[in-house]
Amino acid sequence: MSRICQITGKKVMVGNNVSHAKNRTKRKFYPNLQTKKFFIPETGETVILKVSANALRTIDKKGIAAVLAGAKANGNVLV
Repeated sequence: MSRICQITGKKVMVGNNVSHAKNRTKRKFYPNLQTKKFFIPETGETVILKVSANALRTIDKKGIAAVLAGAKANGNVLV
């Protein structure tokens, strides 16, 4: 599975390592992804998602059902 958050859509970014002498080499910035299991009380089912730390904070704030509905509307989640 690719390194993409299923809630926010965050993915790998590309940039440069810059040395003190200003030499630039390519590097990647990876999102802080965690594989978590969530229980949805409205439907009584459990779902496993690969989410970023930022998405975990959003789920704590809004609730899993509201966040999943928004992610499905944006086309980020395939559950």
